[in-house]
Amino acid sequence: MEDPGPHSYQSILTLIVNIIAGGALNVELIAGIVIIIILLFMSGAVSASEIAFFSLSQFQLDNVKRSDNQKGKILILLLENPKRLLATILVANIIINVAIVILASLLIFTVFGFSNVSITGVIIEVVVLSALILLFAEIIPKIYATNHNLRVACIMSRSLLFAQQLLYPLSSLLVNSTNLIDRRIIHKGHNITMDELSEALDLTESQGSSPDEERKILKGIIKFGDIAVREIMRPRVDVTAIDDSANFFDLLAIINESGYSRIPIFTDNLDNVTGILYIKDLIPHIRESAEFAWQPLQRPAFFVPENKRINDLLQEFQAKKIHLAIVVDEYGGTSGIVTLEDILEEIVGEINDEFDNEIDEVHHSKIDNNTYIFEGKTLLNDFCKVIGVDDRIFQDIKGESDTLAGLVLEMAGRIPDVSEQFYFGNFTFKPEIVDKRSIKRIKVTLKEVKEE
Repeated sequence: MEDPGPHSYQSILTLIVNIIAGGALNVELIAGIVIIIILLFMSGAVSASEIAFFSLSQFQLDNVKRSDNQKGKILILLLENPKRLLATILVANIIINVAIVILASLLIFTVFGFSNVSITGVIIEVVVLSALILLFAEIIPKIYATNHNLRVACIMSRSLLFAQQLLYPLSSLLVNSTNLIDRRIIHKGHNITMDELSEALDLTESQGSSPDEERKILKGIIKFGDIAVREIMRPRVDVTAIDDSANFFDLLAIINESGYSRIPIFTDNLDNVTGILYIKDLIPHIRESAEFAWQPLQRPAFFVPENKRINDLLQEFQAKKIHLAIVVDEYGGTSGIVTLEDILEEIVGEINDEFDNEIDEVHHSKIDNNTYIFEGKTLLNDFCKVIGVDDRIFQDIKGESDTLAGLVLEMAGRIPDVSEQFYFGNFTFKPEIVDKRSIKRIKVTLKEVKEE
């Protein structure tokens, strides 16, 4: 590349002097300069609007919505489709800046005649135009818009609405292109599975970077959406319910013995639940006689299927403001009950009150660090919590069973004998008490894993 040299700079100065002295500052040049100034102002206004619109706070938007200002209504209308608005601003800014560059090039090369000093002309054009656009079309407007975002947004709303309609084809092309990239590239590979999250928590556990209680809660949240109602419900055989033919004194006796605050009411058998009795509704009638008609005090029962996810059930509990649901099977028979406390315990762990030690605890005894005795009706979910393993470990062998006895029955394929043992992974299951229909008690032994 040749150095322009002193002669070239002298030529430029001579040209400028001749233009000013000789009256070459004609109408075309003045018009071109005025147009460039106008385009710089338009570019600055468009740049300022980008900052203004997308920095509005929710408080400012709420105030605009409450006002009757026409510009404010247009502003809200534009922000209903932020991608379209941003595309319009970018396209308009590009068109204006390109127009500035083209017009400035024509003026410089036509008026100043850089035919012999083209390199110098290009350098001057790049430096001058870059400085003008950066200062007057970017920095100053955006600083002003940052401090007066609502004012700038309202002023520019009509102009941008017009630009949005005028540049609709170009902005649509830009929006559709970004949507395609967003779907195919940006979002691809960023879907984190529940298993990956669980593995990440296991990694933090091995590194001891978070407290045990926090890890348990986080794991509960991760598994929350995959748990069905049947996995946490109280099974039918353990449900305390009252026949609606019972007299008032028998009712009070059952309530005192159970200690529950809500009890299902049925007619003839538990498959025909008619309602839920809230014990607090009996308080005003506590001194009534045995013939007191307590049945009208029961409230409507809420029924849910066994396979309902507990995250959906939690939302329904919140919406209906209830704490207990009757779980039914595919034939409409009663499978058990599920409470709000059962759901919350899947996240935060056991929630104990003054009655839980006698009534609601998981019935098991620990012989030593590796040996336990469990009741057969213990839910697999509760068994895994006691042992400290992920309940998904039995996913492939448990079939439709939700209890420890059901798991052993799935492995045996029949009612096993007391002397039999069944193995899975590090677990050994040995039935301790068995009758003709079920397994009452199971001994569970964990094999010690020797560290290498």
